[in-house]
Amino acid sequence: MQLSIVAKTIGLLLMVFSFAQVPPIIIDLIYSEGEYFSFLLSFALTGLGGLILWWPFKDTKKDFRLREGVLIVVCFWIVLSLFGTLPFLITDSISNLSFSDAFFESMSGLTTTGATVMSQLDDLPKSILFYRQQLQWLGGMGIIVLAVAVLPLLGVGGMELYHAESSGIAKDRLTPKLRNTAIALWKIYLSLTVLCALGYFLSGMTIFDAVSHSFSTVAIGGFSTHDASIGYFNSISIEMVAMFFMFLAGINFSLHFLAWNNKSLIDYIKDSEFKTYAMVLFASSVIVIIALGLNSEYGSSIETIRHSLFQTISIATTTGYTSQSFSSWPAAIPVFLIMMSFIGACVGSTGGGIKVIRILVMFRLGMKEIHKFIRPNAQVSVKLNGGSINEKALVSVLGFFSLYAITFFLILMLLMFAGLDQVTAYSATAATMNNLGPGLGEVAQNYGSLGDTAKWILSFSMLVGRLEVLTIIAIFHRAFWRQ
Repeated sequence: MQLSIVAKTIGLLLMVFSFAQVPPIIIDLIYSEGEYFSFLLSFALTGLGGLILWWPFKDTKKDFRLREGVLIVVCFWIVLSLFGTLPFLITDSISNLSFSDAFFESMSGLTTTGATVMSQLDDLPKSILFYRQQLQWLGGMGIIVLAVAVLPLLGVGGMELYHAESSGIAKDRLTPKLRNTAIALWKIYLSLTVLCALGYFLSGMTIFDAVSHSFSTVAIGGFSTHDASIGYFNSISIEMVAMFFMFLAGINFSLHFLAWNNKSLIDYIKDSEFKTYAMVLFASSVIVIIALGLNSEYGSSIETIRHSLFQTISIATTTGYTSQSFSSWPAAIPVFLIMMSFIGACVGSTGGGIKVIRILVMFRLGMKEIHKFIRPNAQVSVKLNGGSINEKALVSVLGFFSLYAITFFLILMLLMFAGLDQVTAYSATAATMNNLGPGLGEVAQNYGSLGDTAKWILSFSMLVGRLEVLTIIAIFHRAFWRQ
């Protein structure tokens, strides 16, 4: 293990991350709320921490290997989350916030989970609110580069299910070099953010709220500048803008790139995962509309359709915005919505969950087994976008499912041993592993009432979900650390 290259890279990332404190300083100077010192000190400490890690190894020129790549990916989120706590801990505006709370909030932001321990958001300084939203936006871009460009090089992440001959998406699917790939993704991500902010502003949000919510919408994060989330605005036009951009952000960014390059929507229509993603959102929305209608939850069909569509798209894409208290909806609707977050968004997007492509492959694998049971001698292959999926990719999907199920069970049991009731423990595990945010029971509004032990378990759960389980489980294996 070449720890020198790991330390050098993390140090460099920390120094870059320190500049994330600059925009909140500008926001504070605009609104004159006296919070700039918190961010100045955070900027200095983060930059210094990065320099200490980078300086001793600045001349190291060793090449990355698989294990160094995995360790850097894991450390990237842990170390940045650690230094991301500084503004929350230094400021006097947030009372009774422990280190556990600050780390939970920082990890939730950078993994775009959207679970929060904070309340009375409407009373907090705008610089602090902007910083939370910015954490999600930066985390979202990191996730895109990780999912589309980095994890495939390490052999995990789901993108290996795509084949060049069948979909036009290969491991070097965007540009040959990682740097150019990152730049191409930044352009798409930034364009979506600007358009989303413009849409929110034209729909009635203030410039501050429009920019802040565009950050967490395109990142599929779910943080808001208000306790009532999107429900604070009570605006159909704002909800429509949110739904449109949540849907777009849940699509594979490689697919956005292809459509952008080819100036054609045909690439979307050809893609099996996109068609399944759209069908799942449509079908689940219809189910929720019918269920709410049968239970007469709202006085008019317009209101029923409006809130059903918004909450279904928000939860199913793992964004986690709320326009209504969906946890108090009747029948099995709250549990159904939480279950939809397991499917999640597309691979290569900012969304969480198991990912649509894996669910699709597992479904087709199941159909293959049924077909073989009926006709034992038949030669049946699992196909995606017109091409057959090789055995290695199928084993990868099955391995992911088994690790996901085992990890989910262990986290669920740990939370119950930590004192959480069954509904809270189950929904909190699902909401954090799927990077969703809101849950049921005690965590329907926020996670502030949980004990420190539960918060640390859930912080780990967010990281596991964001790093596709295998990446973080690998570092606990003895073979990983052998020379």
